[in-house]
Amino acid sequence: MAELGVRLAGITLRGPFLLASGIWGESGESLAGAWRAGAGGVITKSIGAAPRLGYPNPTIEVYDQWGMLNAMGLPNPGIDEYPKEIEIARRAGATVIGSVFAGDETEFARLSERIEASGVQAIELNLSCPHAEGFGTEVGSEPADVERIVRAVVQRVHLPVIAKITPNTPDPAALAVAAERGGAAAISAINTLRALAVDVTLRRPVLAHGLGGLSGPAIKPIGLACVWQIYEKVRIPVIGVGGIRTGTDALEYVMAGARALEVGTAITFDGIGIFARLNQELSERLDALGYARLEDAVGAAHSPPS
Repeated sequence: MAELGVRLAGITLRGPFLLASGIWGESGESLAGAWRAGAGGVITKSIGAAPRLGYPNPTIEVYDQWGMLNAMGLPNPGIDEYPKEIEIARRAGATVIGSVFAGDETEFARLSERIEASGVQAIELNLSCPHAEGFGTEVGSEPADVERIVRAVVQRVHLPVIAKITPNTPDPAALAVAAERGGAAAISAINTLRALAVDVTLRRPVLAHGLGGLSGPAIKPIGLACVWQIYEKVRIPVIGVGGIRTGTDALEYVMAGARALEVGTAITFDGIGIFARLNQELSERLDALGYARLEDAVGAAHSPPS
C-alpha cells in the first residue's frame, strides 16, 4: 500500500485528509472524534474576537448527493472560550490547525497570537467565507489585501500560516501569489462558492440570510481548476478543498498539485467514517498506478508521461 504520510509547511501529517474548518469543529470532542476516525489533522471552526450567534435559521439547504448550500454566519464562542476545546483535541493526540477570521490585518494578527498560545500547530486564515459581512471574501478578494493580512500575521506568530483563499474572484491564483509574498507557508483552495436558492412558493430565498456558500461534489471541478492554476504559480504547498468524496477525487486533486486535502461536506453525506475509507481508497489507487508514496504523485498531471 502506498505511503500517505506527508510534510506540509513544517508539519508532519500522518495522512493527507484534514477535517475542514466549519465541519465537526464545534467542540474538542468532535475534533478528537475526527482524529480518531482517521483524519491526518483537524482544523477548528473559524474563531473570531467575540462570540457570534450566526444567522437565524434556515441556514442550510442540502441537495441530494451533489452539494450543500449554507449561510451560518461564522457562529463561534470567541477566542476567550474556544481554546478549552482545542485542549481537549490536543489531549486526544490530534494535530490541530487553528482557523481565525477577522475584519482587518490588525485583528487577524492579534487573534493569531491568541490561537497560537492554545497549542495549535499551524494557523489557517479564513480569507474566503462568501457570506459574512465584513469578513472572509470581503477582506480577501484583492491581492494587496491578502498580502497585507498574511504579512501582518507572519510577523507576529511563530507557526506556519495557511491562507484559505476564495474562488469568488476573477483570479484566485493571484491571491495565492500574494499570500506567498506575504510569507504564507501554504495555500488552501478553495472555500465555498457564493450561491443562492429560491423558494418559489414563498417567493423568497431559502436561506434566511439569502446568499450562501455552495460546497460538495458540484464544486470539485472549480476547486481542481484553482489548485491547478495555483500550483503553477507558487512554490509553497497547496491544500485541495472542494467536493472530495472518494479516493479518486482525492487523487485528482493530488495530481493537480495538492499535497494535502480538506474534507467537509462529504461528512454530512457519508459520516465521520469517511476518513478511514478515503485513506484506504487513495492508498490503493496510488499503489495501482505504481506510486510508493503520495508525495510522488503531487502535480503529476502537469507533466503526464509521453
